[in-house]
Amino acid sequence: MSTQDTIKEQVTQNRVVLYMKGSPDFPQCGFSANAINILRACGQNEFFTVNVLENPEIRQGIKDYANWPTIPQLYVNGEFVGGSDIMMEMYQSGELQTLLKG
Repeated sequence: MSTQDTIKEQVTQNRVVLYMKGSPDFPQCGFSANAINILRACGQNEFFTVNVLENPEIRQGIKDYANWPTIPQLYVNGEFVGGSDIMMEMYQSGELQTLLKG
């Protein structure tokens, strides 16, 4: 299976997916920590995470998949939502909570 196939499978078989540096309990960058905090603030405690530091192919592949240069990246219902800054803007407007409840 190609890296792109693996990513497609991850984002379509899990409702909420976060590609991040580190793990939810031990994020390895501030942006990933912020993304986890936003998801938890939205009441999301069950979500699928992928530590891109453990897999260089996924780390590069996810950037190509979404045509988005940075990590973290959030996917909901198979659709790319955005990175940490977009998550924060959506959280502040209430849009992210609505999306996650759907």
